[in-house]
Amino acid sequence: MIITIAGLSGSGKNTVGEILSKKLKLRLVDPTFKTLAEERRMDLMEFHRKAEKEHNIDKDFDAHLISEVEKGPCVVTTWLGPWMILNADLRVWISASQHARAARLAGRDAMTQEQALAHLAERDASNRTRYLDVYRIDIYAHSDFDLVINSEKFTPEKIADIIIEAAAAKVGHSVICGRMGVGQIRRWHVPAAKKTGEKKGKIKKVMKAKAKKKVVKAKPKSRSKAKSKKKKR
Repeated sequence: MIITIAGLSGSGKNTVGEILSKKLKLRLVDPTFKTLAEERRMDLMEFHRKAEKEHNIDKDFDAHLISEVEKGPCVVTTWLGPWMILNADLRVWISASQHARAARLAGRDAMTQEQALAHLAERDASNRTRYLDVYRIDIYAHSDFDLVINSEKFTPEKIADIIIEAAAAKVGHSVICGRMGVGQIRRWHVPAAKKTGEKKGKIKKVMKAKAKKKVVKAKPKSRSKAKSKKKKR
């Protein structure tokens, strides 16, 4: 099974991919331009500008990606994964607004919000232009994707659960349960069994308490009153 996850910088795709790969016990394939830039001791955006002129950089990067995926089942988290991996079982796009992505980037890479916004604008434009030039791929077109999920609406954990449900619907529940080592998949929008049981227990306690209040025991008559009644007779 191969699940590909893509998204713009700061969307949360890598975090979701890490969680998903652990849940499904799948290998994580997550090569990045950032790693390549560090290996060449270059600034990330400087490396982007170099790649705009030298298309073999992207082609070599994506050829390496494909060769890694061909080794077996995995979760892929790269910009072009869903387009490059033609035999992917599931294609997922993680979205988020530019401001939300900038806030995450600022916190992660020690930038101001303004610096992060400027960085994302340049990086997004560079990636889109390159991929259109090299492959005729528009990274803003997601009509062929199985899922498009807004990471501002759900936590990474819940997004991973949503993807698992979608994968089960597509490749079969038995396949997913087998990978996870469980008998049944817990639906992401249903409370866990333990919490549900706790809630039911609390309701029962409240009902019992109310029932006790309704039961009124008859008070026994005092001896003095009983004697006075005998005298009257």
